[in-house]
Amino acid sequence: MPGRLTLGRLHQEILGCRRCLEAGLLPRAVPILPAPIPSRIVLVGQAPGRVEEDAGRPFSGRAGRQLFRWLAEAGFGDEESARRTVYLTSITKCYPGPALSGSGDRRPGPREVELCRGHLEQQLALLRPWLILAVGQMAAERFLGPRAMHRTVGRVFSSSGVELALAQGRPARGWPLVMPLPHPSGASRWLNLAEHRGLLAQALAVLRRLAAPDPG
Repeated sequence: MPGRLTLGRLHQEILGCRRCLEAGLLPRAVPILPAPIPSRIVLVGQAPGRVEEDAGRPFSGRAGRQLFRWLAEAGFGDEESARRTVYLTSITKCYPGPALSGSGDRRPGPREVELCRGHLEQQLALLRPWLILAVGQMAAERFLGPRAMHRTVGRVFSSSGVELALAQGRPARGWPLVMPLPHPSGASRWLNLAEHRGLLAQALAVLRRLAAPDPG
């Protein structure tokens, strides 16, 4: 029953999901999930990669190592500390396969996103996060609609997509707060520009301030 759903039970449901396989969209169904930690900081990426599928753990590959370096810079400690603090999930839960171009992973299609939508919505409903880290263009669009990354990275938005002017401490309204980050994959060229790297540095500084324990 929905009223009695727990995070652990939801994980079991997601791990048993075969929707995209039955729809002929994927050759196999291997949902990838984090440990069921009840964190109120949720990081949402695009989809698992091949390394994640093999390891059975989110953000296990090279892009994950870069992501954890960013989180360390923002004050979350080493990788294992970050995994205990941040709930790591994605728009779709299975590896979509390689991109047709041969560079990077294929972006999940609209039908895959729709079939997986309920899983993410249930995760968010159970966790009730105060902060959502939307990693990459696809995740940012899921929460903020279509906007250029250079207009979102380094800024914080309300759940309705309104940019928030940050004063001391966490904003009291607009939860969950949404904070976009660029995709950490080497296949992404967004960070090749110096001004974009500056926006990332700004974002990590803001994240460090937001996620710091409240004084007293």
